[in-house]
Amino acid sequence: MLARQRQSRILEEVRRAGGVRVSELTILLGVSDMTIRRDLDQLSAAGAIQKVHGGAVLGSHVSEEPGFEAKSGLAQPAKQAIAARAARLIAPGTAIALSAGTTTWALGRHVASIPELTVVTNSTAVADTIATAEASKQTVILTGGVRTPSAALVGPVADATIRSLHFDQLFLGAHGVDAVAGFTTPNLAEAQTNRCMIERARMVIVMADSSKWGEVGLADFGSLSIADILITDDGLAREARTVLTEAVGELIVVPAGADGSRDGNRT
Repeated sequence: MLARQRQSRILEEVRRAGGVRVSELTILLGVSDMTIRRDLDQLSAAGAIQKVHGGAVLGSHVSEEPGFEAKSGLAQPAKQAIAARAARLIAPGTAIALSAGTTTWALGRHVASIPELTVVTNSTAVADTIATAEASKQTVILTGGVRTPSAALVGPVADATIRSLHFDQLFLGAHGVDAVAGFTTPNLAEAQTNRCMIERARMVIVMADSSKWGEVGLADFGSLSIADILITDDGLAREARTVLTEAVGELIVVPAGADGSRDGNRT
C-alpha cells in the first residue's frame, strides 16, 4: 500500500470513529508503529487530524458547511473565470451533469446559451439559473432529494435518480481540495451523491478556486485522481500546482477575473 493510500485509510478511520490509536492502526494496516507515526505527522501537518498521546483525533480546523448565500459572494472573479473556461469544454447536443455549488451555479449561466443540452443537476440554484435564462432551450433534469444548506439535493431519492442516468461530462464543485484528503464536502449525504455522479460520468471536470486548496470537509468523495480535468485560478500556490499536476489528468489554470476568451495555462 502506498503512503497516500495508507494515509487516506487512516483518515477514513479517524472520521468514522472520531479518533484512533497507533496500536490499532499498526494491526489494521500491517505496518510498524514508526510508519504510522510518520503518516500521522504528515496528516497533522496538512491539518486533517490532530495528534494526541498514543494516536489522533479529527483535526480541529475541519470546516463546517456554509449556506449557499454565504458562499455565493466569495472569490467571485475567480469563480466566474473558471466557469467561463469550463463552458468552452461543453459541446452542443451532449448530456452533462452539474453538481451543487456556487462555481457550478456560475457555469449554469453559460450552459443556458449552449444549444440542445440535457442538463442533470442536484442543485436548485443551478436549475433555476438555467430555466430562467432568456436564451435557455435546455432539457433540465432536477434529481429531487433532501435540500442541504448549500442548495444541494441529496439522499436516496437523488442517488437513485442519478444511478439511472449517464453523462458525457460531470462538472463538479468541491468545498475542499487537499493533497491527502482529496475532494471533500462538510455534508456526508452530499459526498455520497457526488460519488454517484462520478460513477455515471464519462469525464469528470472539477471546478475549484484557489481558496479551496488545503480546506478539508468532513467527508471525501474522491481522491485527486478522479479528476480528468481540474480548473482553478492563478492564485494557486506553486507547490499546490505541482501536487495537482501529478495527481489529476489535466490542470487548467485561468487568470482570476478573465472572461474565458483566453486559454488558461495547461499542465
